[in-house]
Parts: sequence; C-alpha cells; structure tokens
Amino acid sequence: MNELEPSVLNKINNWLSGSYDEATKKEITELLNSGSYTELSDSFYKDLEFGTGGLRGTMGPGSNRINKYTIGTATQGLCNYLLKKYPGEKISVTIAHDSRNKSDFFAKITAEVFSANGIHVYFFRELRPTPELSFAIRHLGCRSGVMITASHNPKEYNGYKAYGSDGGQFKSPDDQMVMDEVSAISDINEVKFGRIDKNIEYISEEIDELYLKKITELSVSPEAIQRQHDLKIVFSPIHGTGITLVPAALKRFGFTTVTIVEEQAVPDGNFPTVIYPNPEEKEALSLAISKAVEIDADLVLATDPDADRVGIAVKNDDGEFILLNGNQTGSLLINYLLNAWEQKGKLTGNEYIVSTIVTTKLIGDIAESKNVNFYETLTGFKWIGALITELQGKKTFIAGGEESYGYLVGELVRDKDAVISCAFIAEMAAYYKDQGSSLYQAMLKMYQTYGFYKEKLVSITKKGKTGAEEIKSMMERFRFNTPLSLGGSKVVCLKDYELGKETDLISGSTKKLDLPKSDVLQFITADGCIVSARPSGTEPKIKFYCSVKTPLPDIKEFGIKDKQLDEKIEQIMHDLAV
Repeated sequence: MNELEPSVLNKINNWLSGSYDEATKKEITELLNSGSYTELSDSFYKDLEFGTGGLRGTMGPGSNRINKYTIGTATQGLCNYLLKKYPGEKISVTIAHDSRNKSDFFAKITAEVFSANGIHVYFFRELRPTPELSFAIRHLGCRSGVMITASHNPKEYNGYKAYGSDGGQFKSPDDQMVMDEVSAISDINEVKFGRIDKNIEYISEEIDELYLKKITELSVSPEAIQRQHDLKIVFSPIHGTGITLVPAALKRFGFTTVTIVEEQAVPDGNFPTVIYPNPEEKEALSLAISKAVEIDADLVLATDPDADRVGIAVKNDDGEFILLNGNQTGSLLINYLLNAWEQKGKLTGNEYIVSTIVTTKLIGDIAESKNVNFYETLTGFKWIGALITELQGKKTFIAGGEESYGYLVGELVRDKDAVISCAFIAEMAAYYKDQGSSLYQAMLKMYQTYGFYKEKLVSITKKGKTGAEEIKSMMERFRFNTPLSLGGSKVVCLKDYELGKETDLISGSTKKLDLPKSDVLQFITADGCIVSARPSGTEPKIKFYCSVKTPLPDIKEFGIKDKQLDEKIEQIMHDLAV
C-alpha cells in the first residue's frame, strides 16, 4: 500500500491533534515517517467491535487496536448503557484481568472510567480466571463486569470481555445497545478517565474461598476420589491465571498427587515457553507431557491464560500420551456425568445438557440415550450461559460444552470454566480408574456404544481489511453456490443461520431455524457428514468444522476406522476448494 485512504488519514490526523498522550502520537508519527501504510491502515480503517468474545485485537495505537483509548471508549460506552438501563440505581460492576502484557494496566483504566461515572467497582487486586469473574458478578449482585483478556491469542493481543448481570456475556439486543453507545462516542474527551477512589473496592481471597467451596459441593463421585486420591496429575497454567485456583480446586476435591509444570507456573504475558498459549496446540502441552512421561502420570491438564479452557492428554493402550480434542473431552465428560448421576439415582427427567451447533453430535446422542433433555445453541459460550439463565429454576443444568475446549459443570457461572472442568476431568479419571479403566479405554467404549464420531477444525487466517473482504466473499460463494457433494456423498440439506432458514436440497422445501441470526452455514450430506462454515467473531479467520461418523462394532478396529475418517475429512476439505 503506497498511500492511505482519506478516511484513514482523517482518523490519524484526529488522533495526532486530539487529547491523546504524547507517546501514542509519537508512535503514530514514526509509522507515518517510515511509510508503514499497511500497518496504519489496519490500525485505523475501522473501530474495534464486539464479536462473540467481546473486544479483541493486537495492542498498539489506533482505533482498531487495543490501547488505553479503545479500552476507555468501550468502558465509557458500557457506562452510558448501564446508566440508561438502570436509571437512579446504585450500579456496581466487577473487573478482573489475566496475565497478558498490559492487562493490569487496561484493568486499571477500566476501573477508573467506571469510577469516574459514579459506578461502584469491585476490583480483583491480582490476576484471576475469567470464570471467577462471572461467579463474582453473580455473587456480588453486579449489573455488569469486565474481563481484560485475549484468551489463547498470541502475546501481541489483548481484549475486553463485557458481561451482564447474570454473569454471562451480553447477547442481543444488549450487545448491540452497548456497541451503539460505544460507537456514539465521537470524541475521546467524552471518556471520563478521572479516577474516584471511593468508588473502587478491592476483592480477592473472600471470593476465591466461596468459589472453591461451591465448586467442591458439585462433586458427584467423592468416594472414587477418596480411593484414587493419589491419581497422578500434571497441571500447567501455561503462564496464565490457572495457577491461582486450579491446584486449589484439585486439592479441595481430594487429589493429593498434583505436579505443577514449574517452567510454566509463573504468570508471564510473553508466554516464553510456547509459540501460542493455546491448549489446543500440541506444542503448548509438550512440557507438561514430558513431565507426565517422567513421573508416569495418569492425566495431563493445561489451561489457557484466562483459565476458561482446558486441554488434556491421556495415556493410550500403548502407554503413550495423546491429546484429546475438545469434542472428545466434552463427550467423555458429559458421558461420565450422566452415568454418575444415573448411578446415584439423581436423574429425574428434568435435567438437561447443552452444546453448540458446531460441536459433536455425539453429546446429543448420549443425552438422548439417558432421556436427558438436550439443547443446541449458536457458537460461543454466551449462548449456553443465556440458556442456563433462561431455564434457571425450571430445569436442572448438568453440564455443557463446546468443541473449542470450553466446558461447564453446574450453574455457578455463565461462561466456560477451566477451574471447574479440571476438577471434574480429574474426578472422571478417578472414577474410571476405580473401575479398572483408563480415560482412553472409556473413550473407545463410548465410541463402541454410540458410534465413532470424528471432528476436525480447519481455520484459514485472512488478516486486515483485505482479509475481512475475502472472508465475506467466501461466505457469499458458499451461500449461493452450495457444493453438490462432499466426501463422496450428496449434500442434501443447507442450514443458513444468517437467513434463519433450513433448505431440503432434494425437495426444495424450507423451514425456519429457531435460533438467533448468525453468519454460519451448515452442509449436511446423505451419509450424515456435517460441515459448518463460520467467520470467527474475535479473530481474522474463517473456520470450517467437519464432522464425520462411522459405527465401531469392535474396539480393535479403532485404528482402521480412524484412518478412514481422516481420509474422508481430507476429501471434504478438498471438495470445498478452500
């Protein structure tokens, strides 16, 4: 790019002449002088918007970057929304942050803006997991809350997750109302940065204690843990907030042999031992697995920087540690919980399980087999949280999960929770070990019972303004030129969640999809394969979720069937021509 568009240049000039600090202006000037027009264009061509995960982006100067001013503007917009929604009320909010670079600074800015607007702030003095923020909002009776985090993104990123009074992320229409308030701020001088000390109250240990107590009360198989208390667990927080509560939760549950990966135990926003602090990545768990091999552990647990997602590794029948994906862990966890609830006589017909439209259908099959209600929501845990709030007092939520390594057991919070999940995954391992089975063997038995489901997520990154346009064009192509066949099977159904319509491609008949609008397309083939195409709400990516299935009558055939399903997924992606 050799020159800047007028709209971008206008924004840059507004920042250079406006009430921004000199360090910010110097950074922008240096980019101008060095001819870094692509960087400047990406930094200023739009304002950061709330997606499925809130506000997220790379740190730096500009309206499309995470910095003091975009954080301040988002907070002022949230303040304006809260003051209009709850007129005359003494409003309170909770704020927490993760281990990322500048997270503590951005949390401080957020607290100052809230306080300057006359809103009482409960402020976690030190870094804490995202799910504990959700718990605190509910416990303290707050109207909102903010978590400063970019989850598992690379170290250059940070973000801002806004929550409502139920402890869940904002959904329609409130998310749009907040965005409207943020976009209505046309001048940085409208943002109140003047801290009012009396409106900021520090919290930490008392909420920790209550949260851990409530988690422990959810345990379903304490007897199995008592017998298998010395289950060898290796845990890594991957330089994040998990270190603050996961070891404590495991200890409360009764586990006595938990080994921490010391090289990754100290919170550090540079994530020095990993390329990406993402428990979905094998590389991020390599140190934990090495430690597990060294001590002959039973289970590996690793949480992302804000401890709302967890990745696990288990030993296969050859004694080798293998990673389970989010669908496998979620299915195993829900299968365990339903079996344990059934054995305790706790299933009354009023319980329910939740997953999302891009998560494995195996979870629904398991719930159906136990006569437990099953619901699907749009992608993003905020929809699961919203459903829990909607059904509170009417039905009993057992658990929910999504393919992106996020799970929740019980109704304590309204977001995915790796603290709770780590405790229950360990309980599940103890339960099966108590029966003479490994988690791996339990998974194969599950596949034998319900069918071998295999899923794969393929993400394609398209950065910047041109990338966003390419992703939009790709979705339009799929929407109006539906593939005729995928993986050797005819495409018989198209679900378009943006248009809210399901089309039978054989008969041409249509019916309404009873979910909010979302830019997701699903292709369903005659042999039951499902492919979902979805632009990410928080990253410059388009994601393809492939789900295939085959019977597994004999566990010994697992390796052969696994290879066949891999080949089928590869053929599907080839047919999509992406």
